[in-house]
Amino acid sequence: MTGTFGGALEARGIPAGDGYFHSESVGEVEKERGTLVIKRVHIIYHLNVEAELLSEKRDAIQRAFDFHADSCPVYRSISGCIDITTELEISETG
Repeated sequence: MTGTFGGALEARGIPAGDGYFHSESVGEVEKERGTLVIKRVHIIYHLNVEAELLSEKRDAIQRAFDFHADSCPVYRSISGCIDITTELEISETG
């Protein structure tokens, strides 16, 4: 999902490489009939954007975030059996 969102940002002229963008994720596992099963995954995206670019591209960033999951092969493959949630933290730089 991180790659899909990063690609969507880059396509909109928002740098997502070189330390501008990364994610962290946490999974929750439950035991079902003696087997560990991944039930939930939460992904936090961290985006660093220069102040001037952020004021210009804030809406584009939000649209990319809102729609990236539907374009992500991983999300579309596993979201029916694993609850996947995301959040976006934007830090203004410069």
